[in-house]
Amino acid sequence: MKGYYKNAEATAQVIDKNGFLHSGDLGVKDENANYSITGRIKDMIIRGGENISPREIEEFLYHMPGVKDAQVVAVASPRYGEDVGVFIIPHDEAEITAEDVRDFCKDKIARYKIPRYIFFLTEYPLTGSGKIQKFKLREMALEFCE
Repeated sequence: MKGYYKNAEATAQVIDKNGFLHSGDLGVKDENANYSITGRIKDMIIRGGENISPREIEEFLYHMPGVKDAQVVAVASPRYGEDVGVFIIPHDEAEITAEDVRDFCKDKIARYKIPRYIFFLTEYPLTGSGKIQKFKLREMALEFCE
């Protein structure tokens, strides 16, 4: 990639002086030297100095009975800078509460990773191509917390 079309400022933010593209993706390399994208740097939650991967919490919550999907976002916190918020789409017949989610997490993941803010939706805001708009979820979390 040479740069963003007619946007020198955005290009300067992602391509360094040596020509390396900093995509903002997080990934891992396996034993066969294959790379997998695991998340985005922008989505990382920094709670009181701890880096929290939203993907890690989402993967954990997929194992909770009644959870169809979970999307974790940062929610502004005056005490910690950011705190963990989660938007959950329950399975059709499932009746789960925020307390159920906290109980499921307790003693299974680190306390600082347990979502403080838990919201339930029937659908997520999507782009035209069907991708979840996490920035809109962050905006919704701010509105719900006011």
